[in-house]
Amino acid sequence: MVRGITLKDSFRETSLFRARAILAGTLTAVLLLLLIARLLYLQVGQHEHFTTLSQANRVNIQPLPPTRGLIFDRNGVVLAENLPTFTLEIIPERVTDIPATLAAVGELITLTESDLERFYVELKRRRRFEKVPLRFKLNDEEVATIAVNRHRLPGVEISSRLSRHYPWDTHTSHIVGYVGRIAEPELKSIDTSNYAATTHIGKVGVERSYEDVLHGKVGYEQVETNARGRALRVLEHTPPIPGKNLHLSIDLRLQVAAEEAFGKEHGALVAIDPQTGAVLALVSMPGYDPNLFVNGIDAETYRALADSPDRPLFNRALRGQYPPGSTVKPIIGLGGLETGTVKPNDPVFCRGYYTLEGDSRRYRDWRKSGHGPVVLHDAIAQSCDVYFYDLALNMGIDKLTDYLRHFGFGERTGIDIVGEAAGLLPTRDWKRRVHHQPWYPGETLITGIGQGFLLTTPLQLSAHVATLSSGGKRLSPQVVAAIEDPATRHRTHPARKPLEDVPVKNPDHWQRITEAMADVVHGMHGTARGISRSVTYRMAGKTGTAQVFGLAQDEEYDEEKVAKKLRDHAVFVSFAPVDDPRIAIAVLVENGGGGSAVAAPIARKVMDRFLLPSPEDKPL
Repeated sequence: MVRGITLKDSFRETSLFRARAILAGTLTAVLLLLLIARLLYLQVGQHEHFTTLSQANRVNIQPLPPTRGLIFDRNGVVLAENLPTFTLEIIPERVTDIPATLAAVGELITLTESDLERFYVELKRRRRFEKVPLRFKLNDEEVATIAVNRHRLPGVEISSRLSRHYPWDTHTSHIVGYVGRIAEPELKSIDTSNYAATTHIGKVGVERSYEDVLHGKVGYEQVETNARGRALRVLEHTPPIPGKNLHLSIDLRLQVAAEEAFGKEHGALVAIDPQTGAVLALVSMPGYDPNLFVNGIDAETYRALADSPDRPLFNRALRGQYPPGSTVKPIIGLGGLETGTVKPNDPVFCRGYYTLEGDSRRYRDWRKSGHGPVVLHDAIAQSCDVYFYDLALNMGIDKLTDYLRHFGFGERTGIDIVGEAAGLLPTRDWKRRVHHQPWYPGETLITGIGQGFLLTTPLQLSAHVATLSSGGKRLSPQVVAAIEDPATRHRTHPARKPLEDVPVKNPDHWQRITEAMADVVHGMHGTARGISRSVTYRMAGKTGTAQVFGLAQDEEYDEEKVAKKLRDHAVFVSFAPVDDPRIAIAVLVENGGGGSAVAAPIARKVMDRFLLPSPEDKPL
């Protein structure tokens, strides 16, 4: 080194550069390897995952709702159908601001509070790519308005859907029922994947009981879309399987005739074929229009129905529980014969009332002057209460209820419509358990004439009289006669619930009861002889009166002075023809008074309509 001059160290600089170059190269190589590894991981290891995501961006899977099965009556008349309607729907994943979109739609067409409430409920339970209905049944003007403004409503679509419709509205409301919007609790009991494109489900009646049959199976469609989500083409299509059709045993002509016979009265009628158990008519008066519930009923209309004193939503035929009154006397008389408690010609003197030994209380007969000496045949034909007071006391409540249980009292009939009530068959144990009291002899007496704690439904009454007409053969009532595949037209018949027949010791006893019931209608002193005029077939029947409130010991019942809602219920059961029963009917008219004056004429009109069809009948 020369003084003042620094010599350059080339070797050191070269070494330093080489070291730095090696380090940089190593780092570069490592980073490159990491990049390659990452690429391998993404493109090879995660190939399937990212292919699926990519495919999802390009392809949408849209569920396709199945067509709900139709419902027909026994003659092929449509009771429930599907009509095409326009529905406004929103696809959440294509909407950036749902509240703003709803506000924009609301400026174009009417959106009610209930529409918005239903929409937000559906929005929570559906996936973002699924369509959420906002408005049903758009008219042509509303459809055109949305179509013109669709460019500023991304994610808003108009779909053509099938909407449930009930052409016979009130006539079949308590049989067919209706469909309605799927509620949150129902999601726990259904296969949600099969309802992915469905917004409605059966709520009551046949629609609910046969939901699995009517609904069908959902289909799917893979649709290729562009960046804006607009469908370009269908890549794959799995068609939905439509629901099956139901053919009911109900005769709509009979149903309409029964309702016309009721007029403005409230009550129920059930008609059954005693040979098969097929339900021919099931009437609950008054009815309601099920179409109101299909796409959501507004609160005001629902409150009007629910709070109405006429109770149109209440199915009286299945759920109404009433004392059977004197209609139970033929069965109790039969029980007396079958158990050996009484013989056919054992007389009982009726002086207009009955008393228990050591008790001054009088259990009155409906005829104040009494019937005089009567045997079983006359007691049924003339509905002598005193005879059955005495018979019930001699049988005892235990033997009495045991025999009634053979006919199905106190249990459901097993009809294929949900919601049936069981009625009430009172026993000693039941009263001790429920009322914490012993059973009294006076309660046995009034049970013998179908009063007191004993309760039945009109459906049960019709099943009881059908069993009586068939000599003890019990059949579970059935509304659906056949299930039809809409594609093949092949029909199958639903299985029936097996029931144990009533034990028959002596067929002659059954014949005696039948003849006594025939004299109720055709006998000179029969309580329903008024409906026998000009009848061309023989019918057997029994009138009854179900008390709404009890009377004091010395109080007289005066129908004219009693408010309508406190009057007795009128009851009548019958079957015809007597020798070969084809129809069994139970009629109950709420607060109608006497069974012979009000309920029996209704049964006669329905039987005439069924047994004597007019040649001038035209398709409904």
